[in-house]
Amino acid sequence: MNENKENNAVQLRTRLKELRAAQSSSDSSRGALLIRGRLYTWLATNVTRLREEGRPTPKNIAAFWSMPEEPQLLPLLRQWVEEDGYQVSLPVVTAPDAPLEFHTWEPDGPMRKGAYGIQEPVSGPAPLPDIILVPTLGYTRAGDRVGYGGGYYDRTLAALKEAGHPFVTIGIAWATGDLSEIGHISQPHDVRLDGILTDKGWAVPAPAL
Repeated sequence: MNENKENNAVQLRTRLKELRAAQSSSDSSRGALLIRGRLYTWLATNVTRLREEGRPTPKNIAAFWSMPEEPQLLPLLRQWVEEDGYQVSLPVVTAPDAPLEFHTWEPDGPMRKGAYGIQEPVSGPAPLPDIILVPTLGYTRAGDRVGYGGGYYDRTLAALKEAGHPFVTIGIAWATGDLSEIGHISQPHDVRLDGILTDKGWAVPAPAL
């Protein structure tokens, strides 16, 4: 990527952060509640169908620890573990240019501050995920994602695909991150997401499991 592209990417991320920061706290709280509700319904509906068809159901969900400005997922993660019996994992940064590792998360388990100040579980690696929730700063209606610039999720998703592991990706974003009118051009290393959920609904239709 040349210097001009790098500058454009930085400017884009700055603008997207400004747009989400302009949301009122009440809109953010309400939007996060709607995201959690839609996500819960999506998974429950798919699991019911799979059981009726006699097919395997997902067990392992890789989520993320929401930063204050991101949609808050913690109440849903707790419900999935304590009430529904799913195994939830969170990403752990092991090296600057390496894929993420997903470590098992328990609602009251020990946590520590990771490389970017984000909480990480103090536990061992979790089973490979069936579903991956991906923090998404910006997105297109085709499933292209703009993250925070570290490339961690692109490397992680690419490594899982190369290993032949099946999984479904759901981007979690604010509707302010919609890049439809900007004409965003994805990069060759970008990995498209299967679905993108925002506070205004599914920006990229919910995928079937």
